[in-house]
Amino acid sequence: MSELYHVSASPHVRSKVSTDKIMLCVVISLLPATVFGIYNFGVSALILTLLSIASCVLSEFLYTKLMHQKTTVKDYSAVVTGLLLALNLPATVSWWIPVLGGVFAILVCKMVFGGLGRNIMNPALGARCFLLISFTGQMTSFSSEKYAAIDAYSGATPLAYIKNGGTEYDLMSMFTGRTLGTIGETSAIALLIGAAFLLAMGVISIQIPAAYLLNFVLFLILFSGHGLDLPYLAAEVCGGGLLLGAFFMATDYVTSPITPRGRLVFGIILGLLTGIFRIYGGSAEGVSYAIIFTNLLVPLIERFTIPAAFGKSSEKKKKKGDA
Repeated sequence: MSELYHVSASPHVRSKVSTDKIMLCVVISLLPATVFGIYNFGVSALILTLLSIASCVLSEFLYTKLMHQKTTVKDYSAVVTGLLLALNLPATVSWWIPVLGGVFAILVCKMVFGGLGRNIMNPALGARCFLLISFTGQMTSFSSEKYAAIDAYSGATPLAYIKNGGTEYDLMSMFTGRTLGTIGETSAIALLIGAAFLLAMGVISIQIPAAYLLNFVLFLILFSGHGLDLPYLAAEVCGGGLLLGAFFMATDYVTSPITPRGRLVFGIILGLLTGIFRIYGGSAEGVSYAIIFTNLLVPLIERFTIPAAFGKSSEKKKKKGDA
């Protein structure tokens, strides 16, 4: 046996799971919500989804070529960004909205910071917030001939209806997705199927979604004025982009904590902010802004939740005892 020591740079333990495989799993997990969204809103949803994905992939490809960098579109991360962006758009927006959003997501929220692994916020949500601020009218306009006869939801999402004081919740329609909303947020069951796939494949852990959803529900019980009103709580969880955000965007590897305690803190802050935005804010939604804001806190969260190195905790206790 050779007595030579082989020295290499970290990491010394490598996973066989590659980035492209992880991203492909995310794409597969989003297919139930995507297919239902296209069924729910028609051809316009399909066109917007294709435009969003194409703009993200093309933007990343052109950027790497112009900057003489290695082409990274093969890792499917741009596809995931484009798909998530599309699922966060109403099916009624103009065709150039997903194109502009895709360019912004890739160039401003991702590549400017150095590409995948270096971005400080979720690119799809960064683009959605940019579009919400810039084109509020189109981004908050919802309509569908299928549900025009339903007075409660005519021209408004279930969350908007609740925000305006509505008390009659069609939970079955919200669970299955027969309501107004963005392309990918309406069907709770489609999103849960995709989330179950990600959990089963080990792509995400339950820590962040569980802490997020539980703390959000607790906040509503304490501060919404509805108390332990189960239909209301179910409507708030199934309505809007909460499930889409909790399982598919808050769990983004790059913009979420890597420490176990950090993930719990991250989820708790998300639930708190989403509750504040929904109950006290002017908009019925709040998931996108909550995730973006908490993404910026990740370095601070990790700083205070990183596990102590072996033996360090004992040394600190010993020093305090000596003092």
